[in-house]
Amino acid sequence: MSVSLAYHASHEQFPPSELLQYAIDAEAAGFDAVHSSDHFHPWSVNQGHSGFAFSWIAAAMQATTIPFSMVCAPGQRYHVAIAAQAIATLSEMFPGRYNVELASGEALNESITGEPWPSKDDRNKRLLECVSVIRRLLNGEEVSFDGTIHVREAKIYSLPTQQPKLFCAAISEQTSGWAGQWADGLLTTAGDTDEVLKKKNAFESNGGAGKPVALQYSFSYGQTEQEALDGAYHQWRSNVLPPDQLADLYKPEHFDNAAKNMTRKDMADKMPLITNMEQLFAEIRRLADAGADLISLHNVNRNHTDFINAFAQYKRDWNRN
Repeated sequence: MSVSLAYHASHEQFPPSELLQYAIDAEAAGFDAVHSSDHFHPWSVNQGHSGFAFSWIAAAMQATTIPFSMVCAPGQRYHVAIAAQAIATLSEMFPGRYNVELASGEALNESITGEPWPSKDDRNKRLLECVSVIRRLLNGEEVSFDGTIHVREAKIYSLPTQQPKLFCAAISEQTSGWAGQWADGLLTTAGDTDEVLKKKNAFESNGGAGKPVALQYSFSYGQTEQEALDGAYHQWRSNVLPPDQLADLYKPEHFDNAAKNMTRKDMADKMPLITNMEQLFAEIRRLADAGADLISLHNVNRNHTDFINAFAQYKRDWNRN
């Protein structure tokens, strides 16, 4: 199987110190990369964490040797020049090991600035402006810019010798197609095969042909189906509601309230429940056949030691055979 497999580091669910150990364990288990979320607030009070991804990634990359990537939404919570400086610093310290997936953001994280929350079209316009400014700053230019974002005579002096790839993090087919015009690659969610192919084709047919496509596959792992379901229900039930219900919510309590009527049966219908690695690797093969270059595996349950150990054992058996 030629697809790369990344361990998804969920800052919403674990304290940074614990998540650091999981990243170290994931490399030892045979994961090819680590992919990191980037939140100010968790999705749910039950998740209960939100470490600062940029500083965590620096520590985790120092403690490992594999590539890392992370989602970043510049333009509101992060001033675009500060985001570019952070990207440049990580890329300078760890050449060729760091890429970033730029996104238009979520009210949950960005509204802390007190600024108005823009419409999706306005957020996409802002993101495209940010991408242009970040590329120019990473190329060593002095940049001034006035649009939905404002930059005055900014210049980064510590530049990477190898430019990071600027992916787009997209959920919909429409956004995936738009991203093909400017992104170095696509990160999107992994649903059924037809949905994945539609988003991949939209990206490739609008300028993304030949660029890498990464998928984030979320599931709940447990030694029994009940364990998998209980973990998914406790940790992730607020995340599986329709995006139009969630787009403008800005506090974890709002998400919890929106999901208050969801049952375990509802959760079982919406979240893959994985009880063994054969099941998981069957899904990996399906997504690889759809053309994924990298699959980020996000176990939404909190039993990550068990999950990583099971993954390691499966990889060892697979390599022996």
